[in-house]
Amino acid sequence: MPAPAQDALPAPDLRANGLKLAYDDRVVVEDLDLVVPSGQISVIIGANACGKSTLLRALARLLPPRSGAVHLDGRSIHSMPTRQVAQRLGILPQSPVAPEGLTVTDLVGQGRSPHQTWWRQWSSGDENAVTEALRATGMLEHADRPIDELSGGQRQRAWIAMAVAQGTPILLLDEPTTFLDLAHQIDVLDLVVDLNRHEGRTIVMVLHDLNQACRYADHIIVMKSGAIVTQGSPADVIDAELVEDVFGMRCQVTPDPVSGTPLVIPIGRHHR
Repeated sequence: MPAPAQDALPAPDLRANGLKLAYDDRVVVEDLDLVVPSGQISVIIGANACGKSTLLRALARLLPPRSGAVHLDGRSIHSMPTRQVAQRLGILPQSPVAPEGLTVTDLVGQGRSPHQTWWRQWSSGDENAVTEALRATGMLEHADRPIDELSGGQRQRAWIAMAVAQGTPILLLDEPTTFLDLAHQIDVLDLVVDLNRHEGRTIVMVLHDLNQACRYADHIIVMKSGAIVTQGSPADVIDAELVEDVFGMRCQVTPDPVSGTPLVIPIGRHHR
């Protein structure tokens, strides 16, 4: 995979301090502190409605905090110009929707918008960034196809290609494997690892599957009831006691025979 342009950029610094997040009168996250490890894959896990996606939206400046702040490269993210934020941080939300008939190339090209101004329109550099993003995500052969004709896995790759073309050192992915079959889930997660290892991008993902989180994360952030209960490497964080506390599920945790990372084996009522 070719060396990306963002290698020349300084390492990103994304953190939250004293964060309180709410929808109307419903407080979802309160007094949360987080430093995102630069250059690593971080995965946020937790039970439904614990605040995972809400936290990710706040980190992406999509949800203003009631109190506290998110800081990007030492500055409050809400005090920064939108274009400047978009040059450092990209987000892929849950289940994004493209206009009918939009081709893969057109979609990926949208990722170059933060780099254009009224005096700097589409350039050969933008063209190269789109081509490299398509190549990096394995979508070059589908470049001229409409998004709505793609399979679920191909569609997700196209959206990731758009985020790659944006050229940001930070990528936030909200449940990127949702609605994909198992083979396409692994395909997408392998692609995320490629972007991290070969391009040095800092990745923050929300995932539901604990075993996939353990396999693919360098750093796991565990949330419960709007708070971070623990964080660290999967081997240091995931055990049966934590899983029962956070998810209310009895389990055994054993080394994954393929990756050596923690493997969570649920214990249901009929298999005790």
